[in-house]
This record gives sequence, C-alpha cells and structure tokens, in this order.
Amino acid sequence: MKITSIGADISDNDTSCSMELIRSLEASIPGLLDAGAEGAALTNITGDDVVISAFVPDDKLEAVNRAIVEILRDSSESLGDLEGISDEPDGAGEGISYAEAVIRQDRYPDAVILAFDTYGGEDFVADVANSAIEAARGMGGVTDVSDEIAPGVREIPGVGYVSDKTDDPVVVATIEDIESVGVAAGAMIGAALGHKNVYLVKRGSPSHVIPGSVIVSATAFLNGNLIDLAVPFEERTRILRV
Repeated sequence: MKITSIGADISDNDTSCSMELIRSLEASIPGLLDAGAEGAALTNITGDDVVISAFVPDDKLEAVNRAIVEILRDSSESLGDLEGISDEPDGAGEGISYAEAVIRQDRYPDAVILAFDTYGGEDFVADVANSAIEAARGMGGVTDVSDEIAPGVREIPGVGYVSDKTDDPVVVATIEDIESVGVAAGAMIGAALGHKNVYLVKRGSPSHVIPGSVIVSATAFLNGNLIDLAVPFEERTRILRV
C-alpha cells in the first residue's frame, strides 16, 4: 500500500483557486475509488496549487495516478502544469508535482502532506521541501517519506515525465500511529518555516505574500479524513503569557 500525491497549478490566476475549481475537483474525487484507490481527497489547496492524494494498493498506483491527472485535466481552468508532462524524458517541461510513500500493511493509512507554492518560481523552495523531508526521515513513528527534490527529469508512474523546472513541490510522510502525527508534522513544519521568507497558510488561503516568498500548507490525511494542520498549529504556537 502507498499514498500518492499529485499537485498542479490549474487555476486561471497566480494567487488563488476559485470555489468553482475546488467544487469541481471534489465532485470528481469519488471516481478515484473506481480506479482502485482505497481512499482519496483534495488534500491541499495552497495559493493557486491543488494536491489530490490517494491511498492505493501497489498494483493500482499507475492507474490511480492516471486517473488523478485526468481529473485535474477535466477540471482545469488553465492547463498550466499539465502541459509540462511528456511521454519521453527529452520533452519534459515544468509540470505537475509528485510524491509517494509506503504504508505498512498492518496500519491504518495515515499521512502528513506538505504542499508548497511559489509566486515567481523561487528556487530555494527545493531546499525548504528537502528540509521537511530530512526532518521526518528516521523519526520514530514515521513509516516512510517521499523522495527528496533533486535536479533532473522525474518519471511519474503511469503518467510520464516532468522536468526539474517544476517549482511547487509536494512532500508526504506516512505515519505509524495517530499519536505520532503531531510530532512528525511539527518537525516537518518547523523545518520548513526555519527558512527565510516561508509562511504557513491555512488550506485554501490565497498567496497574499510579497513575491520572493514561499507558502506551505500542511494536512493530515487520516484513514480518509482530512485535517488542516495550520489551524491546530496556529493555536499551539501562541505564546502563553503570565
């Protein structure tokens, strides 16, 4: 079993996603169950980027990935990142973002998903995403973490190839038990926010930040249920005064 997460900019503007786009995507998600997913959701909405995630058996990964891309294509206001997908490495362009991680078979499928949005393709976003990956890797209570963001063309199973110009990465960590969600998410969010000009936003918030910045949304996908982690972490980080 794996979690697969695919992110794309398919909005008709550079700062937000319309309610019409969000409603269209959410209405199409149940179709992923027909493709073989055991659970699926529109997990992250970050500025003008969306992420669809699904829990899938290994042998259904390619079919579900293709189905996710088809949903993105059918609902798109602008093809945007979908135009960067190529059947061959040589034709790969700036395309969709991809992350996958393994889930232990004897566990409920739980995961933490971070999605990043840049306004002007700020190149330090890869370092930010990789810091979140490194923070989760090897932690107690974490089963697996998605691959680091690296230079070069990337193959997305069942979909095709995208280039390293893809600038709105997605990070996924699968979790051993529900008690570990907060610990893993706290480490990942903290590592990302430790970089300059990185801001945590609530799911669906527009990217109203000065260009040169990166925004990140964080969600917990728990056995099919979705939690926007920005909400509880906002409360957790309030400084108590005496």
